[in-house]
Amino acid sequence: MAAFDTNNVELEESGKMTDLPGCVYLDGQFVPPSDAKLSVFDAGFISGHMIFDALSAWQGWIFELDTHIDRFYRSAHAVRIEIPHPKEEFREIFVETYRRSGLKDSFIECLVTRGVSTPTPPFDSRPTLIIFAVPYRSMVSPEKIETGASAIFSRTRNIPFECVDPRIKNSNRLHSYLALLESMDAGVDESIMLDMDGHVTEARGANVFAVKDGILYTPGEGILHGITRHAVLEIAQDNDIEAVAIALAPYDFYNADEAFFASTAGGIMPIVQVDGRQVGDGRVGPLSRLIKDVYWERHVSAPWSTPVLV
Repeated sequence: MAAFDTNNVELEESGKMTDLPGCVYLDGQFVPPSDAKLSVFDAGFISGHMIFDALSAWQGWIFELDTHIDRFYRSAHAVRIEIPHPKEEFREIFVETYRRSGLKDSFIECLVTRGVSTPTPPFDSRPTLIIFAVPYRSMVSPEKIETGASAIFSRTRNIPFECVDPRIKNSNRLHSYLALLESMDAGVDESIMLDMDGHVTEARGANVFAVKDGILYTPGEGILHGITRHAVLEIAQDNDIEAVAIALAPYDFYNADEAFFASTAGGIMPIVQVDGRQVGDGRVGPLSRLIKDVYWERHVSAPWSTPVLV
């Protein structure tokens, strides 16, 4: 598949985005992104009481729509925030938000917060529901997806499973921001975080994979069960590629034949350097390229994707 266009939005000299194309659904109203306003007293802003999910749409198809919606509802149930719509009704609103955006290639996110309420129990409030569809975006540039990205293992550790279950897709991401600062200071594309025992977990917004002797390895615990990750494992099974979920260390990435990130924001993004060490021969490997091509083919075909008239 040809390198994709991320629909980058022009920036003002100040560095702020100009009028961002797309559509926002906010508590019953469809509005342009510039008109989407949230109370400063919303618990999602004040206390981080919010869960979210992120999807991609490509050429008018939404990838794994129902799988994402199911995960969104599971996260909300786990934190006892009630999404103010039955699942089928929510699905219709979600699709309509994307349709109204007018963007064939889009990054779509849904969020629900505890809403505006008193800071102490019983939190008598109506949840705030937000869905937005904006131009598609990637963790790394399209050029790096073709030639391979660089990464470091961050000094900032991932939040332990014992504190917050990573299967709850939540927005408490200060540790992720600190890892981002490390990668920026190091002049690399991304950071990968370890757990408290030094095992590899995930990148800031992506699962990670390593390839050795034709076998695909990925961390099995302490991670978000990413839908792109699941797609990679499904593609591997369909192509007779052995895949193993196992505890991994930085050493395993230093000495891998291939490695890659897997995320809604960018898809399959090969890694060719970690902590200044070349991965494999320093080029995008054949297994990474195969999985990437199949992944994007599934974005525009059933049953993996849902067509929407945009």
